[in-house]
Amino acid sequence: MSIRGYEDELRSERSCVAGLYARLDAERAEAKARYAAALRGSGGTLVDREVEVRTLAREVQRLNVAEGGLCFGRLDTPTGEVSYIGRIGMFDRTNEYEPLLLDWRAPAARPFYVATGSHPEGMRRRRQFHTRGREVVEFTDEVLGRPDGRDRGGRGDAALLAAVNAPREQGMRDIVATIQAEQDAIIRLDHPGVLVIEGGPGTGKTAVALHRVAYLLYTQRERMQRHGVLVVGPNPTLLDHIAHVLPSLGETNVVFATTGDLVPGLHVTAEDTAEAARSKGSVAILNVLTAAIADRQRLPQDPVLVELTDVTVRLDAEIARWARDEARASGLPHNQARAVFTDVVTWALTERAIARIGRGWLSRDDRAAWENLREDLRGELAENDVFTRVLDDLWPVLTPETLLSELFSSPARLRAAGGDDALLREHGDAWTVSDVPLLDELVDLLGTVDTVDAAESERKRETAYAAGVLDLMTNREDHMDDEDHLFATDLLYAEELADRFVERDTRDLAERAAADRDWTYGHVVVDEAQELSEMDWRTPTEIMTVAAALLAEFSPDTTPPESVRACGVAPWSRHVGDDDIASAIEEFVRDESGREGTSVVIGPPDVPGAVAAAETKGLEFDTVLVVDPDRILADGPRGAAELYVALTRATQRLGVLHRTPLPPALSGLVDISSSSGSEHDVAAGMRP
Repeated sequence: MSIRGYEDELRSERSCVAGLYARLDAERAEAKARYAAALRGSGGTLVDREVEVRTLAREVQRLNVAEGGLCFGRLDTPTGEVSYIGRIGMFDRTNEYEPLLLDWRAPAARPFYVATGSHPEGMRRRRQFHTRGREVVEFTDEVLGRPDGRDRGGRGDAALLAAVNAPREQGMRDIVATIQAEQDAIIRLDHPGVLVIEGGPGTGKTAVALHRVAYLLYTQRERMQRHGVLVVGPNPTLLDHIAHVLPSLGETNVVFATTGDLVPGLHVTAEDTAEAARSKGSVAILNVLTAAIADRQRLPQDPVLVELTDVTVRLDAEIARWARDEARASGLPHNQARAVFTDVVTWALTERAIARIGRGWLSRDDRAAWENLREDLRGELAENDVFTRVLDDLWPVLTPETLLSELFSSPARLRAAGGDDALLREHGDAWTVSDVPLLDELVDLLGTVDTVDAAESERKRETAYAAGVLDLMTNREDHMDDEDHLFATDLLYAEELADRFVERDTRDLAERAAADRDWTYGHVVVDEAQELSEMDWRTPTEIMTVAAALLAEFSPDTTPPESVRACGVAPWSRHVGDDDIASAIEEFVRDESGREGTSVVIGPPDVPGAVAAAETKGLEFDTVLVVDPDRILADGPRGAAELYVALTRATQRLGVLHRTPLPPALSGLVDISSSSGSEHDVAAGMRP
């Protein structure tokens, strides 16, 4: 394409995109007007108005998020038909709703991501726009259907490489404009079960998973919108980093949580030792929890005397053992099985009491009298303080928090349950992340207390109250004698009146889901840490070489792939003394503050200004400074994996400060200890 031809095409594309933005502005203005009218509206029921307001609010948000990068490309067919691809779909209402812009998730948009020179997917050309604000700055063409897949002057994967080389931002960017064929295959995969996405650091696993959620919300809107989506990440930092991706794609019914957030209302306040975390993470901990529950199902050491009106009965170990065996054999969770335990003990004690009270005048043949007396005794036992206290002692109602906190703070209870001494702690309710799955498991092992259904009881109370109000309205003596008058009951029934007293839950779906432990989500994303994953080309060659040496040492069976880009800056190391470590870190922070992009200091907890490697899992930074790698490496059995994570966070520049000799695996770093000037100035001039 000639320069003049390119400029003409560019002007034409700018005009087309400007027209799409004009359509967006019109739709947005219309949606905002309808939203404002719905807020003021008074027609219909309250529920109907709430649904309309929420629906219109989502529509306004959908149109708002489309502002950035509304249209990022187009497809041309061999017959000259043109389709523009963008964040949302828009239609021409004046022309039988012909599509003006294809949603990137629509089936017709798929060739934009998967067409190649040898497999054109029925397309002749793919054009990618590079925009600034609302203006098309330039475009790149790829001619499809030819082996080389190139147009004259075409720049192939220019958009992708530009995105990879761009400075990292505070949050993860969406990738709708640069989705690759392999990523698209995962995003659109028709697979209803568990899907595992594997890849090295920086390969886009998280971004692909989030875009798959957006795709499923587009193609399975009714089901997904009704149940919402849960995204579980390894730490709050990563969740903050990725939390804007789905909203930027117009999807809001999403709950972001760490494993420490999965029990509603629980607050993690402490950290486990490595030994405690390892013990809690083992399947064997289930045996400890089961044994801890069994340990609370006790037998009396001495018989307990329960004084009733006409007789004193004795609850001994024999009766309690029988009741315990029956309760355990029921297969019910602990708290539900308490009812079985109570029934058996009550039956045994009333049998003994009836035999003594009725001696000489009452036989089992008089079944009615026998059962009447039993009912009287059951009621008396239920109100007897000694009896209720002994039941609570022998088979207490337990909550997961109570059981676990008392287990971890009691050497005797922990020993009785066969737990590791490493689990013992002074404050039993100082919850850690590793406690959360245990508490969740205990919800099922303990169960709830089977009492009167509180919600139904409250509903009946409200209905009875409303019925009383109606009686007052209809039984007045001064009502008309006219047979044609209308009573209140002709217009309003008690349950309908009760509805008016019910407090409506006005929380949105994500808020309700996050607060409900038993909520069933339409889709769940679990973002795993990738300590041992292979590395890929978002990690540049220079940094990958260093990390690969470490990987070969602690995981020799893992083969790192080859990077396809270089950043031009050699990773460096610098030896500093104890007195110089703080000033060296300050120098790094000061120098990086003048650069575009993001940076981080990673090191042990006592290093000033440093974050732990575990807190950076899944994140990307332009520049990373790793401090005291030998101490990271020596910190427990996962030290090598943590150091690997630290090294692979950088996308442009990597530096290491060390006070002791470098680990052998990092010997390939360029030593700048004796160089003058800052490490950034020195490293910037080095080329591998």
